[in-house]
Amino acid sequence: MKVHEYQAKQILASYGVPVPKNKVCDTAEAAYEIAKGMEGPVWVVKAQIHAGGRGKGGGVKLARSLEEVRTHANSIMGMNLVTHQTGPEGKRVNKIMIEEGADIDREFYFSILVDRATSKPIVMASAEGGMEIEVVAAENPDAILKEWIEPGFGLTGFQARKLAFGLGLTGKSVHKAVKLMIACYECFKGSDASMLEINPLMLSKSGDVIALDAKMDFDDNALYRHKDIEAMRDLTEEDAKEIEASEHDLNYITLEGNVGCMVNGAGLAMATMDIIKLSGAEPANFLDVGGGATQERVEEAFKLILSDKSVKAVLINIFGGIVRCDMIARGVIEAAANLHVSVPVVVRLEGTNAEEGLKLLAESDLGLIPVKGLGAAAKKVAEVVGGA
Repeated sequence: MKVHEYQAKQILASYGVPVPKNKVCDTAEAAYEIAKGMEGPVWVVKAQIHAGGRGKGGGVKLARSLEEVRTHANSIMGMNLVTHQTGPEGKRVNKIMIEEGADIDREFYFSILVDRATSKPIVMASAEGGMEIEVVAAENPDAILKEWIEPGFGLTGFQARKLAFGLGLTGKSVHKAVKLMIACYECFKGSDASMLEINPLMLSKSGDVIALDAKMDFDDNALYRHKDIEAMRDLTEEDAKEIEASEHDLNYITLEGNVGCMVNGAGLAMATMDIIKLSGAEPANFLDVGGGATQERVEEAFKLILSDKSVKAVLINIFGGIVRCDMIARGVIEAAANLHVSVPVVVRLEGTNAEEGLKLLAESDLGLIPVKGLGAAAKKVAEVVGGA
């Protein structure tokens, strides 16, 4: 689960991480009143969406007067903000954050995430703050400092000082940076975050180290422990199909291809997407109906896939271990009949009652295409899409 910048800053501040004074609102007049209660002479008006690159898209603006705050807030609020992370469709701005201007001396990059290669948290920092870390990694990888954290010890003072010195900090700023980094790790661990990013991390001209921006993602499986964070979920920022899927206990992620996928089991779903690509087509989604898929869940999954207008064909790949393939076949037939399916549907069944299931599909007179073998099924759906 993602949160907005203002929410991430609230969470960070609760762990003692210094952040600029800020407040969120949804009208230009409210922005004006908020700015009146803050110290000037500079304020920052920031669009609140779940995407980076807001500044380049016109979603972050400096205001040097209260009237400018009102003007910028009015132009940003309600805009369709397009950045490299939103895609060409962009995201509508429903909230804006007003923040006190900062007296910036230097900007850094700082983040904590889980390194899957080592199964440990990793801290990354760079003196090239304000830039996208992917660009820094591609153009100057030596500029990225890394420290792996032993979960039993946490981020140690030695590691934090090493990072601070590596960023070129000196004097009291080193101590302040160390304190901030350790507080960030405690926040990362305590909130069950999967990613914490501060870009830029600011060194002020007075020597303070402050989180000027903030981005946090959280492990959905741990949200039951954090009802306060779960309450921060903004459904307007999420894919409507993914929200609907979660309501039916379906694991669904929208992709950019044109072959809809319905599979039982996450590993099999990944393998199915791989073999679709290997066959020359592109998956339109990841969809795992679960090992104990029911007939009702299959129908809901079918509805979800077909709601995507980019889908030109569907590949259903079911392994009948716990679930019976004939039951899945009946669910597919019922869904195809109820939804008046107009795209080709290729079905591969393997396991319990697979032969019976394939027979039911072949005799349905609904144009369903039963195929034996995953390779043959992927090849068939690629042929169908190519022909379309």
